[in-house]
Amino acid sequence: MKLMSIEETNNITVNVEANYLERESDPEKQRYIFSYEITIKNSGDKAARLLSRYWKITGGNGHEQEVEGDGVIGVHPLLSPDQEFTYTSAAMLDTPVGMMQGHYKMIADGGERFEVDIPAFSLATPKALH
Repeated sequence: MKLMSIEETNNITVNVEANYLERESDPEKQRYIFSYEITIKNSGDKAARLLSRYWKITGGNGHEQEVEGDGVIGVHPLLSPDQEFTYTSAAMLDTPVGMMQGHYKMIADGGERFEVDIPAFSLATPKALH
């Protein structure tokens, strides 16, 4: 089951697609693994570099976890106008349903720093959401 979300902030579009990874999960041990693929596209007229990320991960029981880090998957992609960057990562929950949301900190070619929203997206096992 694929769940998708799209958001645009400051001429940067973030498209997220999440999937439940049944083979890596172990519901008996409350271990639910989800992958998410993110495509970041620069629709503006200036290049911009991704500096850092912030995530708020919320499980179905309301437990929240915050994650901050440098770049994404070990890189700081530079997006020229009309260029996009796609990466895949994963998250683990202790409930079959949850959500993620956050933002990227970026810097434009002229030195202007700005945030780009990552849209809230659901993480759910098949049949958990109707």
